[in-house]
Amino acid sequence: MANDIITHRDALRHTMGRSAVSVGLTVLLTLSLCFLQFGSDPDALVRVGFVTKSSILISMMISGLLTAALSYRSALTMRELALTRAELQRISGTDQLIGLLNRRGFDQAAESALTKARDANLPTTVLMCDIDRFKAINDQFGHDFGDKVLIAVAQVLCSFAERRQMLVARHGGEEFAVVMTGVSRERAAQYAEDLRQACAAEVVVGEGASTNVTISIGLAQSHGEMDLGKVMRMADQALYAAKHRGRNRVVRADVLADSVAA
Repeated sequence: MANDIITHRDALRHTMGRSAVSVGLTVLLTLSLCFLQFGSDPDALVRVGFVTKSSILISMMISGLLTAALSYRSALTMRELALTRAELQRISGTDQLIGLLNRRGFDQAAESALTKARDANLPTTVLMCDIDRFKAINDQFGHDFGDKVLIAVAQVLCSFAERRQMLVARHGGEEFAVVMTGVSRERAAQYAEDLRQACAAEVVVGEGASTNVTISIGLAQSHGEMDLGKVMRMADQALYAAKHRGRNRVVRADVLADSVAA
């Protein structure tokens, strides 16, 4: 298999093995066809023209069979490589603990979603969500329990996002990102509040320990040609304000900007 070829020696061994098989098949096919065509008596008289035509025919048949076999093998190898490449790409863009997109996968998917929404003249809303007092949870209950908290919040986010065709990812650490398109600012704010309440109702239970989990959410919406980086920064600023105002709340970037301007 292609996955077994790692070193230069493996490549040479693989090539020699395939060459030996090819030579063996050539000899076997040639002898078989010669016996069928000329018979098994080596002293039999055969016309030269017949031998020439038969030789050409046998060569063409052997060449065609070997070419077909090698082509099929190459196709299988290419398919195997394509599947491996696709799996590696999926793994590189997925968080291994909770199964959501990681930051790399999110950036690619979110950029694509933003471009499609912009082309269709639809609004795009970004939610930045952060688990409240996650460091304290880790310090008090341990990192294994902290992982359970991450998984529990991810499941809530994933279930919420799937029902509404949203993009959700673990953006880093205890921070998650959600992207929704074609949703008004008021509806997006209501979704964010529903999501906050859903997480607040979650109780994570571990070995001899349990705790309620809350999240803070910053919300920002794209305007015109605004790029993903700017929307994310606005959502981050709103998230920071939500943390500063006491956590377990939703802060909209536009409302935050209005209050700062005032």
